[in-house]
Order: sequence, then C-alpha cells, then structure tokens
Amino acid sequence: MTTHRKDLRTGQPIWLSRPLKRLPASRLRRGAKTDVLVVGAGVSGAFVAEALSDAGFEVMIVDRRDGPLRGSTPASTALLQYEIDTPLSVLSLQIGVTDATRAWRRSRLSVESIAARTRELAIECDLERRDALYLAGSELDAKGLRRECDARRLAGFETRYLGRKALLRRFGISREAALLGYDNLAADPRRLAAGYLRAAIARGAKLHTPCDIMNVEARPRGVTATTADGHEIRCRTLVFATGYELPKQVPARGHRIVSTFALATRPQKRLVWPERCFIWEASEPYLYLRATKEGRVICGGEDEEFSDEEKRDVLLPRKIDALRRKLTRLLPDLDTEPDFAWCGSFGASGTGLPSIGEIPGMANCWAVLGYGGNGITHSRIAAEIIRAGLIGATDPDADLFAFEKE
Repeated sequence: MTTHRKDLRTGQPIWLSRPLKRLPASRLRRGAKTDVLVVGAGVSGAFVAEALSDAGFEVMIVDRRDGPLRGSTPASTALLQYEIDTPLSVLSLQIGVTDATRAWRRSRLSVESIAARTRELAIECDLERRDALYLAGSELDAKGLRRECDARRLAGFETRYLGRKALLRRFGISREAALLGYDNLAADPRRLAAGYLRAAIARGAKLHTPCDIMNVEARPRGVTATTADGHEIRCRTLVFATGYELPKQVPARGHRIVSTFALATRPQKRLVWPERCFIWEASEPYLYLRATKEGRVICGGEDEEFSDEEKRDVLLPRKIDALRRKLTRLLPDLDTEPDFAWCGSFGASGTGLPSIGEIPGMANCWAVLGYGGNGITHSRIAAEIIRAGLIGATDPDADLFAFEKE
C-alpha cells in the first residue's frame, strides 16, 4: 500500500448538505499512460491538476475513495488566510527573519492567486473577502501582539492593533487586545475544489475513482503506478496530493497528525458580530470562527493529537460542548446549538509551513503536504511550485518548502 490509510473525518460537515453537480469520474478498466498522474482528488489534487492541465500536460487524477472530494476537503472550515498558524514574530525566531518574511509574503500572494484564478475560471463557491481578527491568548498577550504587529508592518502587511476599548467598541468582543489583518478569503471548499477539477477535466484530464494505488516504481525516465486491480499507469511525473494520508516514502520528520472539531449553527444574521471578519486566537489550541452568507457561524478548534479514528470520533460530543462554551463566552448573544457537527484529521508541522517538492530518492515523484490551518492556501502554493518545476523553471520560494533528505 503506497499511502497510510486514514478515515479523515466523521460527523456531518455543513458543505456536504449543499448540492453539487456530479463530477465525471469513472473506473479505470485497463492500463493507461499519461504525462502526469495526480494521486488524490481533494483540493490539493484539484489545484495541481488544473495548473498542470493549463500548462499543456496530459493529466490523470485518481482517488481511492468512491468519488472525489470525500477525504479531508469537506471537513475544512475554509478560512483561506495568509496569516500562517505560526506568528511572524515567532517564525522569525525559528527560521530567521528573511525566510519567515518570504513565507508570509508567499502566503499573501497565494490568497491573491486563489482569488484571481477562481474568478478567471468563473467558479461559484461563495468566495468572499474577509478581514481577520487575531485575539490575544495564551501564546501571545497584548505585548506579544504589539511585537507581532511591528513584525507584520515591517514585512509590509497592513495591520491594526486594537486595545481592549477599541476591540469592544468596534466588534463587541471583550479581550485584552487583537490584531486586525485584511483581505483574506472565505469559500465553500467542496465547490471550490470541484470547480478546479471541472476546469482540468474540460481540458481533457481524466478522473478515475475508486482507484487505489498500491505500488509505485520510480525511475529516471518515468514512473509506473500499479492499482489494486492490477492495472499499470505509466507517467512521466507522479504527484501525491493525498492530504494527510502520507505516502510512505515521504520524509515525515517533524510531522504529526492532529484531530480538529467543528460546528455550524443555525442561520442568525442579526446576531453575527460586526463586519463578519474571521476570528481566531493566539492560543494553543486556538478557537477559530467565521460566518457564512446566510448567517451561520462556523466554529472550530479543540485540537487533539490523532491516535486512531475510533478514539477521535468518541470525543466528538465532548469537544462540541467545549466549543459551544468557548463560543458563548466570546459572543454571549449567539445561539450555539449546532445544526452540523464534525471532526477531521489534519497534518501539522513545527513551523506551520507546508512541505512541497520532489520526494528524495524517488525520481519524478512530488508530494504536497499542506499542514495546519492554511491547508488550502498552501495547496495553491504547491500547484505553482510543481507547475514551475515541470515546465523547467524554478519557483523562487521552492527552497522554503522542499523536503529535507533523511
């Protein structure tokens, strides 16, 4: 088996309640040949497939599940932020100011790239601009937020520091302090990914599900992937976009799997906080929330180290209760009764940065590991880095995210 199998979510994510036109997927009935084989039909695979098909490559996408977009993508709360989980001031201490600034700036560019490309492809996915309110918490207090504000401004990010009075007056939130950042994106992640898959398919990309890749033979002249049905897929390049079901050959130093929990309330537009900005905390684990167009509040957090699916799923009722208590303390007037509740498993790294690049020791094989609360943003960076690599160019930030050789 090429990847570690995991049940990536449970419960009922809100996005699965929304109708989605069926994507033209089929079973693979015989061996095949293609320029690029993308393993994984979630948002990472969708971004990569669209970018490479647009570059003129023949693309095939496969997923072991009975249909695309059934892994971790529907479990996303889809706060498409440029603010990386690790604050800029903290990341600068970990990897240096220059590289930390590069990482944050590339994340900012990724958000703009998603906005522009999604508009160009005319994808209907409730894409909206949202500002982000970063509240003082256990990791950064008011002084820490002032340092973070200075670091962001020095790097060129417009940021406003709000003290207790200003925060209460503008947003009705009682906290010590907060930072206000600008122009992130909210979306329906399932419809977003489906739109990119449709664009790739319209250019001739083939989508096959269920199709489980059991073995990969990587050689300097190309790659042969063998399915569970015994079919061989020959390709020039293979891209693992399998989310947090890690390919066994990928270096996993510093990587861990965490479970996160989320709920969505009933629609209540009149009770949503002013400006409908994203809200998240400088805490570990942190609470994060957003509002949908119809006035539902989506709230997530209560992260736990992943052990196994059964133990994670048993935690769901208790974790949802904990989220409701935190949400009530933050926004006392809100009705926190969940219409939807779910949990999912995601990857995390020590820096909050993704791992993207060619797999050491596997010729012509690439992997995308998005990591953290910025998974969709990082998936877009991955699509751009892989596209550059395959057309013979060099992405200027590829070294920031490349896999280290074990």
